[in-house]
This record gives sequence, C-alpha cells and structure tokens, in this order.
Amino acid sequence: MSSSSWSTRDVRVRELMDEPDCDPELLARTYQRFTTVNRLVSGWRRIYRTRIRPRLAPDRPSTLLDIGFGGGDIPRALAAWAVRDGLQLHVTAIDPDERALAFARSRPAPGVRFERASSADIVARGDRFDVVTSNHLLHHLGDDELRGVLDDSTAVCDGIAIHNDLSRNRLGYMLYAVAALPIAGDSFVRVDGLRSIRRSYRAPELQRAVPPGWRVSRMFPQRVLATFEAGSP
Repeated sequence: MSSSSWSTRDVRVRELMDEPDCDPELLARTYQRFTTVNRLVSGWRRIYRTRIRPRLAPDRPSTLLDIGFGGGDIPRALAAWAVRDGLQLHVTAIDPDERALAFARSRPAPGVRFERASSADIVARGDRFDVVTSNHLLHHLGDDELRGVLDDSTAVCDGIAIHNDLSRNRLGYMLYAVAALPIAGDSFVRVDGLRSIRRSYRAPELQRAVPPGWRVSRMFPQRVLATFEAGSP
C-alpha cells in the first residue's frame, strides 16, 4: 500500500473467513490459531487486570457478554482468569455464524455458554450484563452495523463495555506480515490479519463513529479501545 493509502480505511477488502463458502478446514484451523494470535497481540490479560477484575467479587456472581466470539478463545480466557482469581463470573458468548458456534461448542469451557445470536437478539430478550466485550469485531462492520452493535452494547450494559480492536498502522502491518508466517500455516490467519489491519480504525476515526457516551483510547501495541460505562455522563 502507498503512504496515501493508510490515510483511510480500506473497506473494499474482505476477510476470507467472512465468506460463507470459504474452506471449512482452513476456517477451523484459523479459529484454532486465534488463541496464539490473541495471546500475542490483543492485550486482554491487561484489560482483564485493570478494567474487568476490579468489578468482580468472590461472593457475588457477575455476568459478561462477549459479542462475536469467533474461535471462542477470549471468553474462555476471561472465565479462566476469573476462576484462577477466585472470582465468580458467568460468561455468555454470542456469534451469528453457525460455523463459529460449532467450533466453539466442540471445545466447551467451564463458566462459558456459547450461543448463536446477535447483539440485537440479546437486547430483544431483555438480558443485562455487568461487562460487555468484543475482540476484533468493529473493523468487520459497516457504519450502520457498528452503530447497531454499540447501541446494543449500551442497552444491555449495567457496568462497562469494552470493544478491543486493531488500529491501522503501516509499521504494524509490516510486523504482522512477518510475525504471522510461522503461525499461519494452512489457515486464513496471515491474509485475514493483514486485511483486518487495512480495514481497522485509527482512534480519531473511531471516536467520530461511536455514539455519544462512548470513549475511544489507544492501547499498546497498536490497539484501539471503545469503552462505555453505565451511569457515566
């Protein structure tokens, strides 16, 4: 990509795993490798320690909704960290893709319930959660879909919502292109990761796109967080 190409999101590119007729074996291997990729780049352990764990308690159950779980590794990790810390956390993880649901349910985890649903479905049934999360979801969405997911997150959130995503950057693109080589194997991890970076928001862009009440911040390395706290002005 030329230097001028980095000034705007490249929404023309589409991740291969989002295609309904993509190779199911490559998709399954992509889901499998998400654990390694997210452990290296997503920063969820830090987010859990600083933003989620302080809201949990050993004698009071808390609830968490993860939207668009993909391979399911993030909700599994959040539930496992809470158990390790002696805290009560019940996780509901949703994704509208039946392929993601089949993969996630083949790897059940204590404290996590995987469902095929959208955020709008959760709003419709009136469920509420102390924490709402997503990982690498926002850059997949069109403008109306983004607003819809964030409005839904606000509607079901009794505590904090945290949407964690990539931030578009030439250096990050180049580093990932190299770092993903030994991880990707026969999967979509490298190609889709690079396309995701090209589609992703920079912090000022995302701040302009989010509804009132949402705050966008940067997180190292080359991450962007959209957060909402219930009851905040």
